[in-house]
Amino acid sequence: MLLKDRQTSVDAVFEYLYDEIVSLRLLPGESISEARIAQRFGISRQPVRDAFRSLENLDLLLIRPQRATEVRRFSIKAIETSRFLRASVEAEVIRRAVVNCDREGAQKLDICIDKQRNAMNENNYKKFNVLDYEFHQQLCKTAKVDFASDIIASEKAKTDRLCMLGLTKEARMPELIDDHAAIATAVKQGHTEKAVELGLIHLSRLDETIKTIHENNPNYFEP
Repeated sequence: MLLKDRQTSVDAVFEYLYDEIVSLRLLPGESISEARIAQRFGISRQPVRDAFRSLENLDLLLIRPQRATEVRRFSIKAIETSRFLRASVEAEVIRRAVVNCDREGAQKLDICIDKQRNAMNENNYKKFNVLDYEFHQQLCKTAKVDFASDIIASEKAKTDRLCMLGLTKEARMPELIDDHAAIATAVKQGHTEKAVELGLIHLSRLDETIKTIHENNPNYFEP
């Protein structure tokens, strides 16, 4: 895999490692060799370092001077911080979505949910995870605060691995689709507080997953 353009190289390495980490082909605590990644892509080590830094900013890698870079273990404190920020932003997004939801916005929310059902029928976890992002992005568009989707995506990325573990090990797609459908219905019907309540319940679905993973794989978490 040979790449010549510097920015293309950084993006390619980032996307490859992001997918490997989020899909859990690279597990928490596993070491990653900068030299081996550079060799794999046929590039110098500098683009790899840049990609590593971007992944570090998402709390996906732990870079330590003079020591091996490793896939970052889960941090309960970081998860709690991320969840607090996301809940605050999503609650406001939902409130504004209720106010601004028109026929087109309602139809697009329904389309998002139909796509998720198709992914569930295909048992395609990776596709479903992408469509989960799409639903929350559409809520932001409906709310006319497109910029908020960047904040949500950044915080969501920090828990994507846990979400993927929940999807693959707990068969949670039906429950999450039901959540999205209920949120969309409340938004379309103008039930603001009900929609916000449903949004917060949706975010809390990860709590049991975190508890289960912590009990079964404590080595995945920081001390």
